[in-house]
Amino acid sequence: MRIRLERVASLEQPLAMAVREGDSALYVAQKTGKVVAIRAGRTVDKVPVLDLSDEVSLGGEQGLLGLAFAPGGRELYVNYTDTDGDTHVTGFAMRGDRADPATRRDILVVEQPYSNHNGGNLVFGPDGFLYVGLGDGGSGGDPLGNGQSLSTLLGKMLRIDPQLAGEAPFRVPADNPFVGRANARPAIWAYGLRNPWRYSFDRSTGDLWIGDVGQTEWEEVDVQPAGSSGGENYGWNILEGSHPFFGDELPDGVAPIYEYSHAEGGCTVIGGYVYRGESIPALSGAYLFGDLCIGEIEALGVVNRRVTGHRALGPVVENLSSFGEDADGELYAMSLSGAVYRIVPAS
Repeated sequence: MRIRLERVASLEQPLAMAVREGDSALYVAQKTGKVVAIRAGRTVDKVPVLDLSDEVSLGGEQGLLGLAFAPGGRELYVNYTDTDGDTHVTGFAMRGDRADPATRRDILVVEQPYSNHNGGNLVFGPDGFLYVGLGDGGSGGDPLGNGQSLSTLLGKMLRIDPQLAGEAPFRVPADNPFVGRANARPAIWAYGLRNPWRYSFDRSTGDLWIGDVGQTEWEEVDVQPAGSSGGENYGWNILEGSHPFFGDELPDGVAPIYEYSHAEGGCTVIGGYVYRGESIPALSGAYLFGDLCIGEIEALGVVNRRVTGHRALGPVVENLSSFGEDADGELYAMSLSGAVYRIVPAS
């Protein structure tokens, strides 16, 4: 099965896409600070949905990094690094087709010790909670040991309800795995992540797929089964993928479902989606992803959360930055060079 790419827009360093309930537009976060809407398949609104251009830092792994709409579409949440390089998860009420700046509210602010490995993705899960991916804080090799420490939010997947809880800016679900545990942050859902650069829920099964960027040798894709009670340890920095890094093994660690070596030309995994659209039946149930340095759209055949095959699908996206999914389950690929592509069957 081969595919082709159909350009739908040219933007300024697109990094993330979201859809809003009851709205056919594609909402895209640009690294430089604006959220824009693509309507009727390829028309970009002249007025941005949200403009944070004066508030974001623009280092290599910084900027406006993620966005998500709450169920029902009344609130927009964004994840960005401020001019000091620190992470903000901030919410806005939607007024018509625009985010209302007067309603802004910081849900979460996390100090970043270095400029890289900020994570930045935001996804609402099938349970209605917001999943926030944070990298290990940066530098190289996780010098602060954040990945394996439950006392910090860095190197983690968080699970929160972003609604006010009294004076607190968000609620922690009572069934989060570390609630009530001493010296552990209750918002943590999973840990041992280096830099989760794009994760998504399979809209059919509810499984959570995570692309976690490696250090110098291995890139990995992890899967958390639907119905998990959380608490998974994905290994970093004891392991890089399934290979020793600052240790030999991790008895309670969860091995990746798929990993590949930098010797194959890759450098940064770009996590994607399990395909559940209708336009490419041969890809139904396959996980589509890519790599920044290779740029090919790749597919993993999967049965019962086990990889049964791997193949490249043909097209190459220069500076591949992210993937997106529309309301119908059709997939998109984005490039830091500006292009937003719809993935369609080869003619």
